[in-house]
Amino acid sequence: MKKESCSTRLKRALKINGMKQAELSSITKIPKSAISQYVSGAFEPKQDRVELIAEALNVSEAWLMGFDVPMEREYKTFADNFPSPNITEEYTTFPVIGDVAAGYDHIAIESWNGDVVDIPDSYLLGHSKSDFFVLRVVGDSMYPLYQNGDKVLILKQETLNESGDVGVIIYDNEIATLKKIEYAKGEDWLRLVPINPIYKPELIEGSQLECCRVIGVPRLLIREID
Repeated sequence: MKKESCSTRLKRALKINGMKQAELSSITKIPKSAISQYVSGAFEPKQDRVELIAEALNVSEAWLMGFDVPMEREYKTFADNFPSPNITEEYTTFPVIGDVAAGYDHIAIESWNGDVVDIPDSYLLGHSKSDFFVLRVVGDSMYPLYQNGDKVLILKQETLNESGDVGVIIYDNEIATLKKIEYAKGEDWLRLVPINPIYKPELIEGSQLECCRVIGVPRLLIREID
């Protein structure tokens, strides 16, 4: 959940680092005029510039965007929440069966190009191997938590634990997307909410819900580091 604006966080990070806008511009190669607009709140930086600014100020991208997370940069993935794999333990090879859009209008197509990931069985946390599948994230609407090209281990389930959880959902009977899913029990609607603020939520209501279903929730992020 966002607590403050990107502008507020940027001002704070500049002050903590004792850095002027001109210096930040010089380090990041972002024009001074753009930095000024970000500081004033006239515009929010896009993903590539958020990364440059966060790196220059030594803060996390999510914190800079206003989310309620630690300011310090994190170099961990979701896998750090699970037991460390033992080199002798069993593992399961999952095919990456298709793409899931972090944006909208991406038709769900199950296809395999030979790409696989090896997941230690301890990461499955007692679930059957058949309870999971792996998808590749396409787009940046869930940035910075999920990035283009990430592979995500999905636990199959048709419901969410609570409103606001992230899930993989099919809507219009063919569009697959990864989003925060908000709803109210007893009401005839749900809302697909991106994390990246440059994208707008999408409301699904009434008869549209008949063509909509949750197919799973993310349980492990696999990200390749260049």
